[in-house]
Amino acid sequence: MRFLMMHRVDEHDPRSWNPSEDFIAKMGGFIQEAAEKGILITAEGVHPTEKGSLVRKARGAAIRVTDGPFAEAKEVIGGFALINAADRAEAVEFAKRYVELFDQEIEVEIRQVVEFDELPTQD
Repeated sequence: MRFLMMHRVDEHDPRSWNPSEDFIAKMGGFIQEAAEKGILITAEGVHPTEKGSLVRKARGAAIRVTDGPFAEAKEVIGGFALINAADRAEAVEFAKRYVELFDQEIEVEIRQVVEFDELPTQD
């Protein structure tokens, strides 16, 4: 099964966007090990919201685009990983190892990816 992990960080914490050399080395080793074991499919960090946009469409309304930064958001997505895991419990254990790398407050949301063969069939 594939799982998407999205980690949220405090947008106003400088460590969220300027990782230390020590953190980069620890994360690099973790990523390499996970990739070699076939767990990690891909992982990336993202830029702060000042370099992003929100695209919204309410029912019956026009599409609205808001450029960042997003003042109403304190915690924002700082990155994501797509992993292979036998089940949600295994994905949670991987996420626990992942959050241990950070020396700041972090939250990781784990969501199972819908596979094509799980979609309902049209009879």
